[in-house]
Order: sequence, then structure tokens, then C-alpha cells
Amino acid sequence: MASCPHCQIGPSILNADLSCLAEQSQALLDQGADYLHLDVMDGHFVPNITFGAPVVKCLRKRIPNAFFDLHMMVAEPEKWVSDMADAGANMYTFHLEATKNPKALIQQIRDAKMQVGIAIKPNTPVEDALELAELADMVLVMTVEPGFGGQSFMEKMMSKVEAVRARYPAKLIEVDGGVGLKTIGHCAKAGANMIVSGTAVVRSENPKSVMDEMREVVTKARDDWPKP
Repeated sequence: MASCPHCQIGPSILNADLSCLAEQSQALLDQGADYLHLDVMDGHFVPNITFGAPVVKCLRKRIPNAFFDLHMMVAEPEKWVSDMADAGANMYTFHLEATKNPKALIQQIRDAKMQVGIAIKPNTPVEDALELAELADMVLVMTVEPGFGGQSFMEKMMSKVEAVRARYPAKLIEVDGGVGLKTIGHCAKAGANMIVSGTAVVRSENPKSVMDEMREVVTKARDDWPKP
């Protein structure tokens, strides 16, 4: 019998010191991170440029067992599926706004032996995700505009999380953007179980304490989520 998914904390490693990315990523895992969230930006879908498959592949060699969630903030996400699979990605999360044929892309990701995440920006109706959520492993609801750091958490996006959780009680639902100790309560109440946190965790003096506290908040709220 299906059950509500457990909480998972995924630090956004873009907030780490990229000159020692492997060491800082391993330290976060040692302190309780459940997975690593890797933000891939191409300068087209979003204005910034981060890193691509070569960096992911190098990181995989240093960290062979961690779960890598690739947040592909790129135009034409179809182009990078094979490269990211080869680099060692576990989940390939693409933006619905970036593709004209999401069902074909989902199949392409499946064929590459990766899990599928679908993401929506703040201005995208949640109905777009609801139509495809049954084909994906995870739905990512952005709580800031993708591609820019330092933005404030958009609490009004929680209605989207609630809508996905109500329709798909057993689905993995991720939130990303401005999530920390001050905002985790909103995410937990709405039904998010995959928590991406950048600055609040990575730049904390005690990342373990922050992750433990956020996990506790989500775990307590889980009892009130719709049951599968």
C-alpha cells in the first residue's frame, strides 16, 4: 500500500565554494543531507550560467553513492539527457516551459535510466504540472523565479503544492527557492517533502542542525497530508 513520502533534504550545492565542491558536498552528506541538488543553468532559459555535464561527472567520481537531482534550467532540455545520464545523474528535472513535447522528453529520460522530475516556474499554472505528474517521479514547484539568487520565498506558491499533494498523495513534491527555517513551515503544511535549501543550509555555521530542524517540521506535518 502506498504511503505519504518521507522528508528528504537536498542542499543546493551552487551555494558552496565551487573550488572545493566535492569536499563541501561530502561534508553536507555527512551532516545529514539526503541528496544533492545541482542547478544547471545555460544562460538562455535563465540569464546565469553555472556548470554542465563535465562538472557533474567529476563530482560523481568523487562522490559515487549520493543521489544527484539535476535541476535543468536550460533551453532544449532534450539535448542534455544523454550527457547527464553518462555523467551520473539520478534524477533529471526539466522545466515544462522549456519543451514543446514533455511526454517525449519524459520517455527519453526514462530510456536513459534516470528518474523524471518536472518543474514549473511561479507564473506557470499548476494545471500544467497536474496533467503530467502521473508520468513523473517528482514535481518541483519553484518558490522563486529560477536563475536568480537572494530572492524572497513566494508563499502564494504553496497553493500549487497543495493541489499536487491533493491529486497525488504519494508523489514526491519538491520546493526550491528561499526555503529555510523561517519558511519551512509553509512548505511542510502544504505537502512538500523534498526540500531544496541553499543559503540556509550550505552557508550555515551548523548545517546539520538546520537540516535536522527542517526535517522535523516536515515529518510532523506529514501526518496531516492527504492519504494515498
